[in-house]
Amino acid sequence: MSVHVVLVHGAGGSPSTWSSVAPLLRDRRIPYTLADNAMTSLRDDEASVRALVDGIDGPVLLVGHSYGGAVITNAGTHDRVVGLVYVAAFAPDAGESVSGIVETREPALVSQYMHRGPAGEWIAQDDEESRLALAWDVPEDVLRAARAEGRVTADAAFQQPTAEPAWRTRPSWYLVATSDRHLLPAIQRDFVARMGAVVDEVDTSHAVTHAAPDRVVAVIERAVAALR
Repeated sequence: MSVHVVLVHGAGGSPSTWSSVAPLLRDRRIPYTLADNAMTSLRDDEASVRALVDGIDGPVLLVGHSYGGAVITNAGTHDRVVGLVYVAAFAPDAGESVSGIVETREPALVSQYMHRGPAGEWIAQDDEESRLALAWDVPEDVLRAARAEGRVTADAAFQQPTAEPAWRTRPSWYLVATSDRHLLPAIQRDFVARMGAVVDEVDTSHAVTHAAPDRVVAVIERAVAALR
């Protein structure tokens, strides 16, 4: 039975995060489903992805970008999940939160382009300055389309701790973005070392899925082949 891929977007994102990746998966006849998380909390997003996996007949490979890595780390303990792919993504350990991880390190440049809403939600600055600073290697039309579908992220998504991480019991692959100004490459490499993940690196911004979709798909293909 073929492995089914579930693609999980990051904070502030949407299924359009994968708009450059999905056509390549279709071309390779790799079945996939796009998660569409509300980002009201880590627990809510975990439950949403688990519900997707419930509806898939057969083994599942979870692929997470950015905060989506925290989601797949929690949802990946589902008994149908056979592997995990992290794309410049958080891979927290038990008891860790996204905020807790970043607060122990120097601030990434993205912190200068975020502000808080009235309920403490996180809102990304959306203008030419932030595009050039954070996603300079993504075609402008692609980035604008993705941002048009973006949304705010509740603080609970970043504050809630991880339970038992799926990467302890599932094989993992990791694509490090070496010019990332959202999630520092040094943190990404720390995740890789801790997980013992199969690693590849690409010189892109944090928007790897649009800047180098072929490299993302290559990692997914390697994971699917290994899991078969």
